[in-house]
Amino acid sequence: MSNYPQTLRDELAKYNYAPTGNIEWDRAVLHTLRQQNKPDYCAMVAIDNVTRKVQKEIDAEQKSKVNIADPAVFNAHIQLWKQIANKILRSQRREFVVDDNNHEVIRFLMYYFHESPLAEEVFPGRGYKIHKNVMLQGKAGVGKTLLMQVFSAYLKYINSPMQFECISVTQMVNHFSLCNNIDLYTYNEDNSKAFQIKPFHLCLNDIGLENRPFYGIDTTTVVNDFLHARNELWSIQCDGADKKFAHLTTNLTTADLAKVFNGKDPYGRTIDRFKTYNVIPLSGESRR
Repeated sequence: MSNYPQTLRDELAKYNYAPTGNIEWDRAVLHTLRQQNKPDYCAMVAIDNVTRKVQKEIDAEQKSKVNIADPAVFNAHIQLWKQIANKILRSQRREFVVDDNNHEVIRFLMYYFHESPLAEEVFPGRGYKIHKNVMLQGKAGVGKTLLMQVFSAYLKYINSPMQFECISVTQMVNHFSLCNNIDLYTYNEDNSKAFQIKPFHLCLNDIGLENRPFYGIDTTTVVNDFLHARNELWSIQCDGADKKFAHLTTNLTTADLAKVFNGKDPYGRTIDRFKTYNVIPLSGESRR
């Protein structure tokens, strides 16, 4: 801890909190401690125990299982998430803004990716379920892709079993043009033995945005095949510990998506598969 900031060490000492050695985590905890209206020593000890447990799990590369229902723990993770968001935006010389348009969506996703039933209570009446995939809908520039990129980085940082890869439609179609398949993003069984599949969590960004030939390849057809395969994976694994999610972002409404994909799927099966998603609208103006 030779490079650990002395000022951070001193501030934590005011709350009888011993540094863990993880600067970003300790800063997030310090912010949470400062937000306490009436600091209580027992509460501080409880927070300390939780944060040390999380840090130990990160260092040991084990699955992160935290009591996200505890408001103090939740706030500490939100602060850590914001720090990661600002790191991603640093090259653009701007900071992540939490406002009325994204606050509740972030809260839902934080509970959701920690597999907490509290996620289902964030938007009463919408019927969101933690066993379903996530699809963020909204106009261009409102922050759909950025939100998923930040959660991807955050979940990797805490070594969560829900961590996922973010890919674009262009990236997937380019892979198809090189390999003549999208197996990597679906079953991932190439070079496996005894037909063992190894799918992983991912988020496909900007589906349905355009249907132009990409090196002679119809992008909508490729995306349709992707949705079919991932829905099959979700269906056979949704009740098991090995369930794999395929999240989506799109600029289109569900009605617009129906127009795009029904041409390739006259039976409406693709649109029916969207029923396995928590379709979450993200409002507001462009943040770019």
